[in-house]
Amino acid sequence: MNTQRRNLSKLLSLGALFTGQAAYSLNTILESIDTDPNSEFNKQLLYNIGEKGVEKLYKKAIVNDGLVIVRNWNEESFKALAKTGYTGFNASVVSGNFNRGMENLTKWQNIIKNNSDKLILATSVDDYYKAKKEDKVAVMLGFQNATMLGTSIKNLDTLYDAGMRWMQLTYNQRNYLGDGSTERTNCGLSDFGVEVVDRMNELGIIVDLSHCGEQTTNEGIAHSKAPVSINHSMCEALHKNHPRAKRDEQIKAMADKGGVMGIICLGYMIGPNLGTDTTLETYVDHIDHAIKIGGIDHVGLATDYPVEGLEANGATRENWYVPRLTRFKPSYKVQWPPWIPELDKTSRYLEVAKVLDKRGYSTGDIEKILGLNWLRLYKETLKP
Repeated sequence: MNTQRRNLSKLLSLGALFTGQAAYSLNTILESIDTDPNSEFNKQLLYNIGEKGVEKLYKKAIVNDGLVIVRNWNEESFKALAKTGYTGFNASVVSGNFNRGMENLTKWQNIIKNNSDKLILATSVDDYYKAKKEDKVAVMLGFQNATMLGTSIKNLDTLYDAGMRWMQLTYNQRNYLGDGSTERTNCGLSDFGVEVVDRMNELGIIVDLSHCGEQTTNEGIAHSKAPVSINHSMCEALHKNHPRAKRDEQIKAMADKGGVMGIICLGYMIGPNLGTDTTLETYVDHIDHAIKIGGIDHVGLATDYPVEGLEANGATRENWYVPRLTRFKPSYKVQWPPWIPELDKTSRYLEVAKVLDKRGYSTGDIEKILGLNWLRLYKETLKP
């Protein structure tokens, strides 16, 4: 009973009462619940008020996606983006070599410029507040690999000048900076990797460690003078022995440094048994665990696929799953279909917010998870 009363009071404080229906005072509703707390009327009343409250909260919140795959961006992407409620996202620009990286940064600069009524290039935290105010979406450009650098530190400055504001030190394989998550060895940062991290800190480029190997992750956190991001990953404590998962010690070290970890929406990363014991609730379990280890200020959200969702974007067993059987090692445990249904929709983060609310998270904490934690990281890492 006390729990019901507390939840109802919280929801009413959001102004989430039924619109256009008879007005009930708080005391009248509470008296009704006290009379028969388990009646179907009262259960539906609490449910409806809760749904409306979270929807209102989500609409006013700053919502940021830690990683969106932006290949083949088109009008359908814009239509989907408008339905997400996003304030911003990190765009995963195609990397490759230096020329290809520059070409794709320029391509995305042009997309943003040619759609200035919808998008803002994000180079500082202020761009997110501006985007929210103007009903636009802030896009921060970055790469999931550092192969564009080759062996030249000067290339980092050029990429920065072209709009890059975050960079993952490695993908799954070894590069000139360090080892990736599925590399046979487990070496840390190379001398060049240390030099790159130093220069990223100086310029104001976010150091990302999502796909990095264990020791590269550890040394990236330790060596960076600025907070780091793990912008799309999950908790090894809940998905054992997956090379992309981060251990509790790493989550704690990242948080102690002021960083943020985005919990990845890709279903087969969240658990090994999609459709049975890997669900939306399992996804929120990863959020719970990361917060338990790192604290409420250090956890965010990330899809790692297009804004439309994988199914709506045309992913099939033949064009999505089969190629990954050769691209990724068996330790990746790729599954088909790879998505959690509720997270493969444009309403994905509203659905997450609803579960967080049901689990007792405060409105302020939900707003942190939805986007404010990312903005705090951007404020501390990006140069004005």
